[in-house]
Amino acid sequence: MNGSLDFVDIKLKRGPAGLGFNIIGGVDQQCFVNDNGIYVSKIREDGAAALDGRLEEGDKILMINEIPLENRTHKAVVELFRTAGEDVELRVLKKSTHHTNGPTDSQPEHQSSLPLMGILALVGAIIVSVVIYKRLN
Repeated sequence: MNGSLDFVDIKLKRGPAGLGFNIIGGVDQQCFVNDNGIYVSKIREDGAAALDGRLEEGDKILMINEIPLENRTHKAVVELFRTAGEDVELRVLKKSTHHTNGPTDSQPEHQSSLPLMGILALVGAIIVSVVIYKRLN
């Protein structure tokens, strides 16, 4: 990854079932340590978000109708969504640019610790060898 942030502005028209997605997060319901962001937890089939196709589970919603969602409770954000009107504009940080163990149903992506463990084992073996060599000589 190049380290650049992937922001997307998405305009949705509220349908009969609302905007068609669920959220998690907020200052009172953090998904991640030291992150009180609001994340998409589920996209409902045939909802406005699913029909648009750009919003994905795990995306972080930064703003709704130009109102920042940072440092808000979950309930306050739900109320913002509820009263946002028929046409809703979202500013979204795509899931591939932030937490890789986000609130999705897929398995978390972790970097392997195997190379680090191998290096530590090698260093340990060298230290033991040096100690044994010095005792024998």
